[in-house]
Amino acid sequence: MSGRIAFVVLGLAMFMAAASSGWGQGQYIGYVYPAGGQQGTTFQIRLGGQGLLHPCDLAVTGEGVSARLIDYYRVFNNQEIDLLRQQLNELKKKETTVNDVMVAKMAFLELPLRIEPPKVEGIICKACGRLNPLGSTVCTDCNAPLEQPKDPQPGEAKASGAAPQSEQEAAKQKLIERIERIFAEDERNPAVPAHCELVFAEITVAADAKPGPREIRVITKRGVSNPLAFFIGQVPEVARKPMKTCQKQVLGKEHLAQRKRPPDEEEVRVTVPCTMNGQIGAGEMNRYRFPASKGQRLVIEAKARQLAPYVADGVPGWFQAVLRLQDAKGNELAYNDDFRSDPDPVLYFEVPADGEYVLTINEALFRGRESFVYRVTVAEAPFVTGIFPLGGRVGEPAKIEMSGWNLDKATLAPPPGDAKPGRHMIAATDGELASNLVPFALDTLPECMDKESNDEPSKAQKVSVPIIVNGRSDRAGDWDVFELEGKAGEMIVAEVNARRLGSPFDSFVKVTGPDGKVIAVNDDHFDAASGMNTDHADSYLMVKLPADGKYFVHLGDTRRQSGKEYAYRLRISRPQPDFELRLIPSRIVIPGAKSANVTVFAIRKDGFDGPITLGFKDLPKGLESPGATLAAKQETVGMSIKTSLTELEKPVILTVVGSAKVGDREIVREAVPSEDRMQAFLWRHLLPANDLPALVYSPSYEPPPDRVLPPIREEDRPKDAKRDLTKSSVDWYLKQIDGLYQQWLLTDEFANRQIANIEARLIK
Repeated sequence: MSGRIAFVVLGLAMFMAAASSGWGQGQYIGYVYPAGGQQGTTFQIRLGGQGLLHPCDLAVTGEGVSARLIDYYRVFNNQEIDLLRQQLNELKKKETTVNDVMVAKMAFLELPLRIEPPKVEGIICKACGRLNPLGSTVCTDCNAPLEQPKDPQPGEAKASGAAPQSEQEAAKQKLIERIERIFAEDERNPAVPAHCELVFAEITVAADAKPGPREIRVITKRGVSNPLAFFIGQVPEVARKPMKTCQKQVLGKEHLAQRKRPPDEEEVRVTVPCTMNGQIGAGEMNRYRFPASKGQRLVIEAKARQLAPYVADGVPGWFQAVLRLQDAKGNELAYNDDFRSDPDPVLYFEVPADGEYVLTINEALFRGRESFVYRVTVAEAPFVTGIFPLGGRVGEPAKIEMSGWNLDKATLAPPPGDAKPGRHMIAATDGELASNLVPFALDTLPECMDKESNDEPSKAQKVSVPIIVNGRSDRAGDWDVFELEGKAGEMIVAEVNARRLGSPFDSFVKVTGPDGKVIAVNDDHFDAASGMNTDHADSYLMVKLPADGKYFVHLGDTRRQSGKEYAYRLRISRPQPDFELRLIPSRIVIPGAKSANVTVFAIRKDGFDGPITLGFKDLPKGLESPGATLAAKQETVGMSIKTSLTELEKPVILTVVGSAKVGDREIVREAVPSEDRMQAFLWRHLLPANDLPALVYSPSYEPPPDRVLPPIREEDRPKDAKRDLTKSSVDWYLKQIDGLYQQWLLTDEFANRQIANIEARLIK
């Protein structure tokens, strides 16, 4: 890395580190488990994070996926935990009962969080669980017809009277299980406090939902969370028991914080094809045993780093998964800890004999936490390891050859004919299963193929500028040399796209004159726009030619590697001034009738240093922004957006665009919403997101009370209580009780007794 580039990278890291605290949003999710599911299924997930109070919805990008909130667990303080423990002990006494309102609530506890307060009398909608007033014919929530209560037969309980004993017992048991679940999830000394709040939801995936990556966010009454990767799979899935919040490790006593699992949780028996979902704890190895038949060609693909690309407090900065495959006797048959420069491992295994095989996954350094989530798919699915060429010209038909596994019956479709310039993700399909996604670049410049042998200036391939050359390293130590005519003072750009397009090619570029003298060289070039990429192996240089004459661009692989997958795209052109935009954070949260700020980054290309005008595109009514201007050579700028609205019921998707003049040409680019993420204590990355949701919220929002306590009975008031609490202390205790009561965690009788005891201790 050149000194100039190193300075730019370090400066960006330092600037982002200093300013990042101002970019953060209160709502954060650190993991989702499981991080996906199969087409045509319904399953439950949990999301761990912080600032998730009052969740009201989940958003999943793309079509064919719906979500339903089930519950939310915040972090309870010690006083609340003590109250819940007392309530639990009381519920477990045989003579304890719950009242009719609690029965009604427990009957539809699995419904979305914000529900109407249950009534003692009413009609429960069988479609959505809403309790409607007596006499209603249709549900006031979902408009479904209501089944009118029948007159009770002799010996039956009346609809408005006491609930049958069996219903009371079922409601009491459900409340017991809910409180016990809180205790099971509670961790007083968490390894990552930012993962302690939990949102539980039910996901339904349509049978025709497009497979592949999506993004999921939690929406609350006070904001929108960051996005996390969420995958739609094609084969049956299994998910291990969710891991509770991990305990913080103490140096020298790390073993005390490790999860104690019974043997039957260490190994799971599955049938392939299958996607296995799990979480890795400290020091753990998860095993999967499956039968396989001779001749099966299995692709075993892990997703770990893809699910949480950057970890701030650990090297290398992500969950580094390791895969091992053994036979039934424990002999290791295959091993992998990455796929080229992608940290997520992939194995290809042709089964040698009928029998059972054991797949093991662990973290390379045996670290672990609840956010170390993985998905491993084992299937006879197509998998593309390389394509050629890596791109083509816009509007022209593309003939793409591919290499990989299980591709005999697979076809690869190029981007559609009307696709615009840029990077497009494509996949192969065998009619049943789709392969992994691979990038394919489209550009507007003329293109040609590398023609061998052109490995020295005397055999150089002559090209006319501008041109994009599609080539590959054909043999170890191969050099491809291209000859062009240049003029004194002319600027020439040589840029390689290989690693950013999934190729293992590690480029090195140099430009020489007719006398063989080296004019410019470059090995690696940092590209701030490639947020997931940490292996910046693509080369870039811009050189001013010293005189008229012939010049030679030399391109080779620094490691002298070669093969069909070692493809590249080499652009040789005069400078094409351009820019890309990144906007952080990837969501906008605005207090009612106030304003919020975002930060826009300009990633300038080919020497472009002109001003860029920024603005929101087609803002909805009630939102406005003055826009902003990135001055000449400026790389970052803040931009404000304000609202006259007091709140929005749901987020709206916004778009920011930037425009600039280059001569007579106007360049217009959309800003890509991004998250500022730290890797391994230092490096920061702009991690792209799919969209930019904006929400206007009420800062004073508090949920309306769901319950009203009946009057306290005089016999429940202590007669000789010690008066030792001040008014502020009493108010604080009463607030804790009411908070648990409104969450349907305390019965009327228990809450009233606690209130009576606290009030009796007030110092007069």
